[in-house]
Amino acid sequence: MFHELADAPGERTPEELYAAYEAELVAVIEDVGVEAVAAESGVDPETLRALVDGESPELELEDAAAVLAVGVEESADDVTVLSRDALLMGMTNAVYDVEALSRELDGELEPREIQSKVEGRFPMTLREFALLHATIQERTR
Repeated sequence: MFHELADAPGERTPEELYAAYEAELVAVIEDVGVEAVAAESGVDPETLRALVDGESPELELEDAAAVLAVGVEESADDVTVLSRDALLMGMTNAVYDVEALSRELDGELEPREIQSKVEGRFPMTLREFALLHATIQERTR
């Protein structure tokens, strides 16, 4: 789902891709309202207000998926799983393993950390998702 939000992710920097993800979340919050999104997603209303105010709070992928799910026909779990699957498929198409991806990221994330985050065993922030997604897509371009 997040993987579908931005057109041509391989042509955007991780920061630009992250900004596109945030813009989509803000659109959902503005359409539905802070309190309603907080009630439905379980994300703290203060975090949602900060997002709308342009403060760029750190969000885990699961929380961002819960917010996005308020505005789409998928569940938060589906959004999370589909987003992680897009990373795995991208790694397969780009013939990237976690060691090569870690090197490409200049060690910002360790190989085991990348694997655990992509598999959902460790939490992944939306910013990390954007970093991985943009890096993987750059290689498949």
